[in-house]
Amino acid sequence: MSISKTRQVLVDVARQLFAKSGMENTTMNDIAQASGKGRRTLYTYFSSKEEIYAAVIESELERLSDKLDEVVAMKMSPQEKIIELIYTHLRSIRESVVRNGNLRAEFFRNIWMVEKCRKKFDADEIDIFRKVYAEGKADGEFDIDNVDMVADITHYCIKGLEVPYIYGRIGHGMTDDSSRPLVAKFVYGALRKNGL
Repeated sequence: MSISKTRQVLVDVARQLFAKSGMENTTMNDIAQASGKGRRTLYTYFSSKEEIYAAVIESELERLSDKLDEVVAMKMSPQEKIIELIYTHLRSIRESVVRNGNLRAEFFRNIWMVEKCRKKFDADEIDIFRKVYAEGKADGEFDIDNVDMVADITHYCIKGLEVPYIYGRIGHGMTDDSSRPLVAKFVYGALRKNGL
């Protein structure tokens, strides 16, 4: 098995154990045994449980990043792409948290480690928004004076909506399909001519 595949197996096994028992209740030995790789192999790739926890977070963020890249590649207008990026981000974060069971409590308890791991993802997502907004501005769909600022604001607004979205506190009782027109109206209103 290649180095990257072995490492990924260890990360996947750790994620499953963290999701089932929580990070606090999972040992490096548990991860080594469950992976069938042994402690020596585990310590070849990770020096501590915190390091493998960070790798689990990064792996989840890579999944989200791949989904955002798929949206960017879609044939749709920049306006539609912005809405799809917003919903893809929120749905993917919710799916990750729900899929990871006990790990979700650790995500919220250890927010500074999560933020440290998110740095690259956050920068990449801002860049995606920047490109889509620039495309929309060039096509005359958006009237934006400062594309960089709007990309930053969009990213941080979505990031701020993650926890309420995960817990269903936004648009209580509404589905993504029923809330989409309202979100689109809000976003398009902010980006219309004389909007920004």
